[in-house]
Amino acid sequence: MKIAISPVSATPTSSANPAGAKRVMAGIGRSRQQGVVAIEFALIFLFGLLPLLLLMISGVLIFAAKQSLTLAADNGARAALQYSANREVTACQVAAQSMQWLLTFSGVTAPDCTDGPIVVTTIACPANASLSCVQVVTSFDYKTYPFIPGTQTVYGWVLGPISSTAIVQL
Repeated sequence: MKIAISPVSATPTSSANPAGAKRVMAGIGRSRQQGVVAIEFALIFLFGLLPLLLLMISGVLIFAAKQSLTLAADNGARAALQYSANREVTACQVAAQSMQWLLTFSGVTAPDCTDGPIVVTTIACPANASLSCVQVVTSFDYKTYPFIPGTQTVYGWVLGPISSTAIVQL
């Protein structure tokens, strides 16, 4: 007794099994779509989410820089009030300690107290010109030293140099 085996086609025809043919064709389309989804995700992440994330981080760093400048100006003014000899030099040194991370980031090793990121001057008080005051101005130029390269063009039209001022009456 001989059994004859007939060859079976690998792809079902529409007359033999129409539902199976649709499933096979759907599987082929699905595997092609998985590659397209990966490319779409990569493009959306690269051009959509990543720039927003970088701008958010840069904005947080700008806020931290502003807070550091305010703290440095306040600490410098308080130091000028406490020490009678060399008020300006002491105020500049204390302000430099408070904003050291910004000075290091911008490459300033020893700030000049008359020009640059820290300016300490003795002025006439705004409320009463007969009294003398010490003014401490701290600043950081974000356009020259951006935290994340490329973001200075985005924030450039919004920001000038970031600065903070503190005045204390002697």
